[in-house]
Amino acid sequence: MTPILQVKAVETYYGNIRALAGVDVEVQKGEIVCLIGANGAGKSTLMMTICGSPQARTGQILFEGRDITRMPTHEIARLRIAQSPEGRRIFPRMTVYENLQMGASLDNLKYFDEDVEKMFTLFPRLKERQSQRGGTLSGGEQQMLSIARALMARPKLLLLDEPSLGLAPLIVKGIFEAIRKLNETEGLTVFLVEQNAFAALKLSHRAYVMVNGQVTMTGGGRELLANPEVRAAYLEGGRH
Repeated sequence: MTPILQVKAVETYYGNIRALAGVDVEVQKGEIVCLIGANGAGKSTLMMTICGSPQARTGQILFEGRDITRMPTHEIARLRIAQSPEGRRIFPRMTVYENLQMGASLDNLKYFDEDVEKMFTLFPRLKERQSQRGGTLSGGEQQMLSIARALMARPKLLLLDEPSLGLAPLIVKGIFEAIRKLNETEGLTVFLVEQNAFAALKLSHRAYVMVNGQVTMTGGGRELLANPEVRAAYLEGGRH
């Protein structure tokens, strides 16, 4: 079966600095796959490269077997690849409801009301805050809104970049539970970049470890969770 996402020998540069050095990653339809690694390892660069900004200098990115390596970002989004970026980047002056409108797929506006209700069921806090401006929400609420806005596009592939960053453990648990639920009930395919290796590996079917712009290890989520090398490097000596 052809993977929904294939990243093949991708190299990405910022000027003369190589940020990704021959990265190979695959995501099958219906999987949750995570990419863990230290800060500055190149995880977010890979996410942005998949979305076409920056573009890979060498290598190939395929989505549903189609080459998207040189495609502009807006065309990639039209293929129903949605991203919840690092740092949330919601529209702070718009209300929660208006942010969800901005995320809605133009091709699927007939489902808009149904999709909004689904987001409010998934994240009840957003329903309570629907007329509030995005910029006045707490960090956790903004992260929920960022994910919900991405989901409004009815994505075939959801890219999540550091969804737990700076959030309280209880909020993180709720967000990861929502992702798990969508995967189990609707078969949502998720590629997740995360510094919280423990939560990410528990959630994921498969995982990759990135060090200095290179994938150094791959395996099942639970398998890497039990790996002594991974535990020592990313799980604070296995205290979790």
